[in-house]
Amino acid sequence: MTVLQAIILGLIQGITEFIPVSSSGHLLLVHNAMGISDNGLAFDVALHIGTFIALILYFHREIRQLMLGILGKNEMKKLAWILVIATIPAVIGGVLLQDLAESTFRSSFLVSINLIWVAFAMIWAENYSSNLKKKSSIDKMSRKQGLIVGFAQVIALIPGVSRSGSTITAGIFAGLDRISATRFSFLLAVPITFGAIVKIMIDSQTINHIGSDAGVFVAGIFSAFISGIFAIRFLIKYLSKHSLNIFAYYRIGLGLVVLLLLAR
Repeated sequence: MTVLQAIILGLIQGITEFIPVSSSGHLLLVHNAMGISDNGLAFDVALHIGTFIALILYFHREIRQLMLGILGKNEMKKLAWILVIATIPAVIGGVLLQDLAESTFRSSFLVSINLIWVAFAMIWAENYSSNLKKKSSIDKMSRKQGLIVGFAQVIALIPGVSRSGSTITAGIFAGLDRISATRFSFLLAVPITFGAIVKIMIDSQTINHIGSDAGVFVAGIFSAFISGIFAIRFLIKYLSKHSLNIFAYYRIGLGLVVLLLLAR
């Protein structure tokens, strides 16, 4: 892998990690298009370091308050524990589905199918939400709503689903307003992304890969960080006035293009 390829992959990771179009699906498709096979999965996970830093910097005030809330020192206690509870399904799912996520699920055909069906779920969620008379804000959300979003995060282990796409959609179905669903999705990404980083870093093979291609990894991580900050700011601002539909249409179009190419 070259530095240029690493930068391209980092940009894709940073943007698609937060915009609901599936980062893992896009990375897998680009890997196949570029013919990259060496250290592919390890590099993709390492890119999460960049998006993790972007999350920490953007939400540093909320994260600090949530940490104090876990200790019962402010009014954020309820939301903090909802985030803890909502993280549990993804942790269990990650352990149970790890092997499949690293092998069977990494299929271009499966990515295209997931891009399409989740897109229809997003459109359905928007239509459902438009008929709700009352929606919950993030500071009023219930444990049940948090768990619904947490279970939606499990299916995001499958490339093409999108962690942000599945969790934001689930939050809207659960009765959250669109911005609250988005902010909760991003805050929920902090512990699970941290866990993914720790897991990959304790793998001795990954450490060896990073050591032998340090420049490539650094370029990718920095690229993911810069594009991640942009994507977070863009999506929160965009969804304050618009629906998820534009991203759903993009997913459907991309999924159909991939299916067409595979058929040829």
